Amino acid sequence: MTRKEALAWLEAQYQASYQQKGAASKSDAWDLTKISKFAAYLGNPHEKFKSVHVAGTNGKGSTSHMIASILQEAGYKVGLFTSPHLKDFKERIRVNGHTIATEATIAFVKHYKDFVEENQLSFFELTVGMAFHHFAQQNVDIAVVEVGLGGRLDSTNIITPGVSVITNIGFDHVKILGDTLSKIAVEKSGIIKKNVPVVIGEFHEETFPVFKEKTQEVNSKLYLAEKTIEKKYQTDLLGDYQQKNYKSAVQAVKLLNGFQITENHIQNGLAKVVSNTNLQGRWQILSKNPKTICDTAHNKEGLELNMQQLQKESFETLHIVLGMVNDKNLFEIIPILPKDAVYYFCSPKLNRALPAQELQKIAATYHRNGTIYNSVPEAYEAAKKQAIDNDGIYIGGSNFVVAEIL
Repeated sequence: MTRKEALAWLEAQYQASYQQKGAASKSDAWDLTKISKFAAYLGNPHEKFKSVHVAGTNGKGSTSHMIASILQEAGYKVGLFTSPHLKDFKERIRVNGHTIATEATIAFVKHYKDFVEENQLSFFELTVGMAFHHFAQQNVDIAVVEVGLGGRLDSTNIITPGVSVITNIGFDHVKILGDTLSKIAVEKSGIIKKNVPVVIGEFHEETFPVFKEKTQEVNSKLYLAEKTIEKKYQTDLLGDYQQKNYKSAVQAVKLLNGFQITENHIQNGLAKVVSNTNLQGRWQILSKNPKTICDTAHNKEGLELNMQQLQKESFETLHIVLGMVNDKNLFEIIPILPKDAVYYFCSPKLNRALPAQELQKIAATYHRNGTIYNSVPEAYEAAKKQAIDNDGIYIGGSNFVVAEIL
């Protein structure tokens, strides 16, 4: 297998994973059998390093990067596994901020391609195996592992972490995880392990009893970060919503046994998340005149926070480049968006994308009016041409929309 063939095969696996329109309709269509078999074939690399496991509807990516940054500032060699990627598959697997090398990716594919195909592993199972294998080979001191979806049956859930984190619970992927917050919380609470402390980022009266019951069942101590972390910190991640995320991150590192984390490490780590981990797409400022912001928020709760943040800005006119995937409840999301903005409707390049025409039609019923564009870049270029220096441009609605303009 040549270098070119290996990369093409990996890209084909990735594309195939997004050609399945909602691959599984229920979480009970999954189990951990295949990833456990793959891990055993790899020599159980996940047992060779300590870890932090991070789940949640929103904020789990930012929180994971914050935890990794703090640990790096403390001098540890830190693996970081997140998903999805924005521009390059290798973004998912980092050690001290550096992505896995292309050659390491190719070597892994060449060595394990046959096993992956024979056992019909999903793209995510392949990626998890590659990440854990890489972290073990790199002899990381600890890895921060972000859940892909849910928790209970997510492929990352073969680890036994030093601490588990659940940032919050909201309505997303309801066809898979459940149509109530308590059902979704049950799936997320599946990462809670026996005698492993768990950090809950935000209190919610419907979900907190689920977490409390689970921790009592497995003898794990529960920490509510929004109550236990009162100190204010500065972070280079913009957006007021990051204050919620850093509380979870700070509480998590304080609970890690065997790691020496000082207040200076926490302060420096939070101040240098972007430079330490290369996180992108979280209230990222692309230009100042006009002020142009992109953010990967893609569900009701995440977009609500972003719209609240936009209200604090003083724009002459707000231009919104908007595209989404087809599993979101637009009847809940569209009313959150401002009526007085100019909209540029587009569709990201993937099978699960919501057609821009459909997005425009539903938005119009809520008096959010705008023009349809053939692509995300075309919509963005149109917004840039229309906007003057005192205006603002917001690009979002999906990870995949943001990926196309970075």
